[in-house]
Amino acid sequence: LENSLRALLAWSTMSAKSAISKEIFAPLDERMLGAVQVKRRTKKKIPFLATGGQGEYLTYICLSVTNKKPTQASITKVKQFEGSTSFVRRSQWMLEQLRQVNGIDPNRDSAEFDLLFENAFDQWVASTASEKCTFFQILHHTCQRYLTDRKPEFINCQSKIMGGNSILHSAADSVTSAVQKASQALNERGERLGRAEEKTEDMKNSAQQFAETAHKVGPTARLRA
Repeated sequence: LENSLRALLAWSTMSAKSAISKEIFAPLDERMLGAVQVKRRTKKKIPFLATGGQGEYLTYICLSVTNKKPTQASITKVKQFEGSTSFVRRSQWMLEQLRQVNGIDPNRDSAEFDLLFENAFDQWVASTASEKCTFFQILHHTCQRYLTDRKPEFINCQSKIMGGNSILHSAADSVTSAVQKASQALNERGERLGRAEEKTEDMKNSAQQFAETAHKVGPTARLRA
């Protein structure tokens, strides 16, 4: 039963992320690279006049890039309020504004993490430690790829998270290798087909020459007879 609940939760999370990508980012010609469902570790102080909100909600931290060049990356906070099937874009920061990523504990799998921006600081806990790990790997790789001058500091992170760049490259290399092998197989198949066609053509020519020779020899043999 526990495994079934985990599978159902994972499917629900993936479905929500797919919907966020289509509803929030696709209309703006952006591509979502990754997202993590989170809750605040500490309750945020809300001014008295701001009470009476929209009730319970789910929060997602999303990483996206623009499809147009030059590519710009951003981190967006997206919410889904209770009873609603749609998603709402809340706060957003350019990736350049990210100053520090804190994994909290480098010695164990932990769902907790902090994000420090130029003008904001949030303390989060992801739905699962593995979801946080995947998001951190994508975030680290994106920072290495798109930020040149000032990259954020990654502290208290596990080595497997910091190795996200190599992990992604390994996956890309595996895909490239598979494509190359498939291409080589097609080329070899094409060469075999080519050789078979050449043999067929040679047999056809030989048969035609034999038929022509037999046709010429036939009348001559009858005349001699």
